[in-house]
Amino acid sequence: MSAGDALRSLEVTLDTVLGAIAGPTEPESVWLFDALGRTLATDVVSGIDLPPWDNSAMDGYAIRSIDVGKAAPGEPVSLRVIGDLAAGAAPAIAVARGTAVRIATGARLPPGADAVVPVELTVPADDAGHRLGPASRDATGPTPPVVLVEVALTPGGSIRRAASDLGRGERVLEAGTVVRPAAIAIAAGVGIERLDLHRRPIVGVLATGDEIRAPGQPLGDAGIPDANGPALMALVAEAGGDPRSLGIAADRLEDVRARLCAGLAENPDLIVVSGGVSVGPYDHVRAAFAEIGTVDLWRVAVQPGKPFAFGTTRSGGPDDRPERKVPVLLFGLPGNPVSTFVTFELFVRPAILALAGRHDLRRPIDRGRLLDEARTSEGRRAFLRVRALRDEVGAVVRDAEGRAMVHLSGGPAGQGSHVLSGLASADALAVVPEDVTVHRAGDPVDLWWLDPG
Repeated sequence: MSAGDALRSLEVTLDTVLGAIAGPTEPESVWLFDALGRTLATDVVSGIDLPPWDNSAMDGYAIRSIDVGKAAPGEPVSLRVIGDLAAGAAPAIAVARGTAVRIATGARLPPGADAVVPVELTVPADDAGHRLGPASRDATGPTPPVVLVEVALTPGGSIRRAASDLGRGERVLEAGTVVRPAAIAIAAGVGIERLDLHRRPIVGVLATGDEIRAPGQPLGDAGIPDANGPALMALVAEAGGDPRSLGIAADRLEDVRARLCAGLAENPDLIVVSGGVSVGPYDHVRAAFAEIGTVDLWRVAVQPGKPFAFGTTRSGGPDDRPERKVPVLLFGLPGNPVSTFVTFELFVRPAILALAGRHDLRRPIDRGRLLDEARTSEGRRAFLRVRALRDEVGAVVRDAEGRAMVHLSGGPAGQGSHVLSGLASADALAVVPEDVTVHRAGDPVDLWWLDPG
């Protein structure tokens, strides 16, 4: 093995990949309801007070607290009801001494009122102050002429004060925040319609192999369906990228090169190729990378996924703008579908997240306990596909130390780099260090959950 063929560690490989990224993609203005899952490029600042005015926190009656200072159960204070105020209506009347206005939750507080008595603490009455039948503890009926209040209140009771949540000019979301439903809620709540977000990274996806057939196409005598192309398209989209299919390249250098050049014409941020990256007579991806750009590293000390290539080039589209003259990342992933999946997870996904402006580039690490024996290759960090034990309600079973209990997905036979069934049923990747060749059943492992939800 030459020095250039030496296995690189996961950390060195990832540092090389991330070090080639000049920065996140440029900002673009996006309609609020298309922002989910994307990353803010700029701070979001409120242009209004929230709430914009004092409003009622309860269904009840807007009153002057001084009027009910001596109210108590069995000794109610009688207030004349002079109006009804719904949410969304501007108050047209003021609360004077000895009066009340029936008010809905969220309605603007009328002038003169300094408290709201919840409807549950009142009794409707007629003009003479007599209770109207059985005590009513809701506000669904007609507005009564009089309301009896049986509790003393202090100023501010059941009132949401203006700007008590946010003030005008206050930062409500920071740049770098991933837009989740709660972020959309607060942006909409302060009246913002569009957000400045990092553009979705454009990712060209190329499968290779004379034997590969597009899904649904006849296989003939020696064909196999293309699993990697569709899987990579889905993985790119899940990571927040904009996938673009470059088709399937034949095992010929000129076809691989031509498809890479066609992909570069679309000004991508990265191109991911599956297959053709090893040392066989029909493996041409590294040579194609070297012809159009650079090959910065090859072969990484992970299992599965040792034949992995990474390099850079420049976009070559006719509309290529000077500000887009940044490196295009080139990833050559192994052809076996599980190896493709694992190397995408380890190296391509963090690159897409970084380009999208994210800071959380790796999955959170959990503690687990692998209940099966597993044999791995010396000197390579293994990423085993595992499935969690779950209880009757679907929660992950954990031991007394809080470690998640997992089994090999599909058993030992399901760990082959070609075994799609073991991958499809996996919940997580279990990490076995480079210096361990036999993982004993029950020993602890680190876990990377594949679906954090």
